[in-house]
Amino acid sequence: MIVEYLRYTIPDGQQADFIGDYTAAIAPLMRSPFAENIEICQCVEDETQFILRIEWTSAEDHLQGFRNSSEFREFFGHIRKYVSSIDEMRHYRRVAQA
Repeated sequence: MIVEYLRYTIPDGQQADFIGDYTAAIAPLMRSPFAENIEICQCVEDETQFILRIEWTSAEDHLQGFRNSSEFREFFGHIRKYVSSIDEMRHYRRVAQA
């Protein structure tokens, strides 16, 4: 398993749409055999800041398998307008857990 973290800055007035669009995008994402979990978090101190945490079977499965799938096309249709708001997008491997 690999964990993808995405950090977004979403301007005031667009946050409810962002949450709604990403919530709609969860269904096609979770139909993918490569996605294991997703978590969408909004910063309490600065509501323009969001972090998404997506668990994938592997980075390769995400970047090659998912991105070449019909699930990705449906997923991306919901969130396409937010791509330019990504501040960071990286894959991490778990090294410790409690």
